[in-house]
Amino acid sequence: MRTDFADQVSVFLDGAEDAGARHVTYLSALRRRLGAAETAMRSVELDLLSRPGLTHAILRPAWFMQNFSETFLKPMGGAIVVPAGKGAEAFVDAEDIAAVASVTLADPEAHAGAEYALTGPEALTIEEAAKIISDVSGQAINYTDIDRDQWVAAAVAGGVPADYGAILRS
Repeated sequence: MRTDFADQVSVFLDGAEDAGARHVTYLSALRRRLGAAETAMRSVELDLLSRPGLTHAILRPAWFMQNFSETFLKPMGGAIVVPAGKGAEAFVDAEDIAAVASVTLADPEAHAGAEYALTGPEALTIEEAAKIISDVSGQAINYTDIDRDQWVAAAVAGGVPADYGAILRS
């Protein structure tokens, strides 16, 4: 949950180039191409684009399906509590992201300069996802929409760094 990693990645890329690396596959996030240049993920993307000695593939996945089992979308007390309203997302499995990364690394020339938006098979609202989880698990899981500022404040109070909380607010 860091927001200040771009400089460290740049140093790593310098070292990779010095060591003879010629291709990098970078895991970014969906819609980062539209993000401000000073955000870490977009800054790393722009750094890669500026390096003539490296080819690259940029992977921009949607939210991970694993968020429902491992992170902030994990049902707690029979509910998924997150400020998503009726918005839908085409959640993607982390294994599918890894499979795409493997292909880009195995054949870098075929993927030089590529930018891939990785999504799952269909867009689901959190409410629809909760129903699927309920049906599969046999446990009643509900979706509770929550005020974004209240949610971010609770996340920060629970240990999420404040600067990362600003990202959650956007």
